[in-house]
Order: sequence, then C-alpha cells, then structure tokens
Amino acid sequence: MDRKKIDRINELARKAKTAEGLTAEEIRERDALRREYADAVVGDLRSQLEHTYIVDEQGNKRKLKGKGGPRS
Repeated sequence: MDRKKIDRINELARKAKTAEGLTAEEIRERDALRREYADAVVGDLRSQLEHTYIVDEQGNKRKLKGKGGPRS
C-alpha cells in the first residue's frame, strides 16, 4: 500500500475524532482503505511465512506447515 493511502487513512481517523465527524461517503472510503491495508498486511505476512523453514537439531530443513485452513 502506498504512502498516500496510509496518509489518507490517518487523515480520516483524525477527522472522525473531531466534532465534525465523517460523512457517509468518507466512512465508506475509510472502510475500503482499512480493508485494503489489512489485506496488504496479511498478504505480506502470508508470503513471509510461505518462505519460512524450520531447522531441527540435526540441521534438517523443513517447510513451515499451516494449520490446514482454507488458505494454507
């Protein structure tokens, strides 16, 4: 996610805390940006975990396994 979008999320968060509040359109924009941010974080973490290996005491490497959920 680029810096402009993160700045916009922060701008909307600050505005939401004021007496003015957010319009319905700004609330939808904030929700969409938050979802995009969360998806980016989860995607980055998933990618990192997919490239993680466990090394045992004998030096054998094995791929880290997921819990068997729908996305593993």
